[in-house]
Order: sequence, then C-alpha cells, then structure tokens
Amino acid sequence: MPRGARLDIPGVLQHVIVRGIEKSLIFHDDRDRQFFVDRLSRLLAETGTDCLAWALIPNHFHLLLRPIHSSLASFMRRLLTGYAVSFNRRHQRVGHLFQNRYKSIVCQEDNYLLELVRYIHLNPVRAGLVPDIVGIDHYPWSGHACLVGNRHLKGQNPELVLSHFGDSVVSARERYRQFVADGMALGDRLDLVGKDASRAGRGDSDDAAGFVQDNRILGTQLFAEYLANHESLAGRIETKESLEHLADRTAAYFRMDRSVLLQPSKEKTRVEARSVFCYLGVRCLGYKGTEVGALLGLGRSAVCHAVKRGEVMISADRSIELRIVRK
Repeated sequence: MPRGARLDIPGVLQHVIVRGIEKSLIFHDDRDRQFFVDRLSRLLAETGTDCLAWALIPNHFHLLLRPIHSSLASFMRRLLTGYAVSFNRRHQRVGHLFQNRYKSIVCQEDNYLLELVRYIHLNPVRAGLVPDIVGIDHYPWSGHACLVGNRHLKGQNPELVLSHFGDSVVSARERYRQFVADGMALGDRLDLVGKDASRAGRGDSDDAAGFVQDNRILGTQLFAEYLANHESLAGRIETKESLEHLADRTAAYFRMDRSVLLQPSKEKTRVEARSVFCYLGVRCLGYKGTEVGALLGLGRSAVCHAVKRGEVMISADRSIELRIVRK
C-alpha cells in the first residue's frame, strides 16, 4: 500500500524516524555520530527548529522536532543528504544509505510531548547500548544527557521539556529522571511510532472525540480535524469518525453510559444498542469487524450477527443512523 502524503506544517510537533536501508548501519563509530550531531545542531540553529528529543541507534535514529519557520521536508533533506554524502565518502560506499522515505508522525503536543520525549530517550536502553536507566544520563548520543545537564547541544533547548516538571532546574531534572525511569515498565509503545492505530488506553482519554485512525497522526479526532482544516493540508486527511466517538454517540442515543454499552449483556436494550453500534461501525464507517469486536469484547462471528440485527433495526427506522453518525 502506498504511503499517504506527509503532513508538514510549521508549529506542529513531529516524531521523525529514519532507518538504514535493509536495516544496515548508518553510524559505524563515534566519528560518524559526532558528524551527524554537529550537522543536526547547525541546522537547528540556522532554521530555528525546536528539538525536544533525539537518540542515535546504530541502524536508525529518532528526532522530536517542531519546525517553526521552514518545512520539515526542507530540514530533513539538508540533514540526510549532507550526512549520506559524507558517510559514503568516508566508508567508500555508493548508493542509498537510508530506507525509503523518512517516517514522520504529526503529534498532538498536549497529550504526547512528554510521552515521546521519554520513549525516544529510552531507546538506547532498549537497544542495549547502555546497561540500565542510570547509563543514559551519560550516553552522549541522545538528548537525555542534555536534559539532565551532562551535555550541551546548540539548538536543543532543555527548558522546552524541563518546564513541564517545575520551575527549579534542579528539581525539574530529578522529576524528569523519575518520569523516564517509570517508562521502563510501559514496554514497547507501538502507538508512538505509528504501528497501533487504535491507541486504546493511550494518551489523554478524557477527550470524547476518540483517536484518529491514521498512522501519520498521533492524537485525537479533534486534532485531526484541526489539521484537516489547515489550508496546506486540504484533502490529505480523512477525518473518519473514531469508534470511540461512535460508541459515545450510540450510548447517548440509547440513554446509557458508554461503559454499559461496551459490556456484554443479554438485556434487550443493551443488545439493540450494541447491534446498532456494530452496524454503524462496519457498514457506515467502514471499520473491520475485528476492530469493532475488540472494543465490545466480541469475536468476528458475533459481530457479523450483531451487524445483521442492527441492519434490521435501522432499516425500520433510518432516523437512528442520522441521529448517531456524525455527518
């Protein structure tokens, strides 16, 4: 399946992931790493781009950037092209260094900034490059060492992150360290790298709009709608209603709490509500039966039967669909 067009607008947080072609090394030694970091630092300063987190792994790297004046595409083109030319010359190789296009995910800052900083800065631990959580304080090839005061990178402003942990630099660093350490128990965060479209239980669950089903976007449906309304992104984002939002609307129509709708039951009204939800989710919004079933605790066969029941109900009263599904 071809990738969707990148979403590239100034002022929006972007999680960028770049991998070596065929998983090959893009950093052989510290000389490579230092050249890359120097180039990154220079471009951050020249373009006024905010860098909130970064980490170099032998065959890939992560950046958390907020372009302000220039596009992300322009920034990344300058960063990658210059590095690849130097790398190939130094290691006497030819051809592409990086795998396809870089991956970029636009991120809802209020919900995900700190989660992304933590995820990115824990990468050296998960990759086995440092022995434990204490080791990343002095790992020179990530932004974590800058945040705790053990390294300086021109172009990275630690205050952008530390301000979320308090006014005192000393106490903010300690709270930040603890926040990062707590992240070790969370395991692989596939949602943060665009591999888990459902993002169930991730981020700020208080937003009733649910989470958007687009692996280029990390955020709520309302955030996706904000992006879709930006003039430079016209036609690039499909703002299909999320299943979570559909569940809220269905529950409201049947005058029950969302938690009641999601729990299996043989009670007539709840069966009808769940059947309507299945029909609308599968037939109207185009979700897979397995996606709908995952939210309701149903298998594929049970969802199919529920869809048929819902179809009968809606065929008898079309106002149900009109009053639940957002147009």
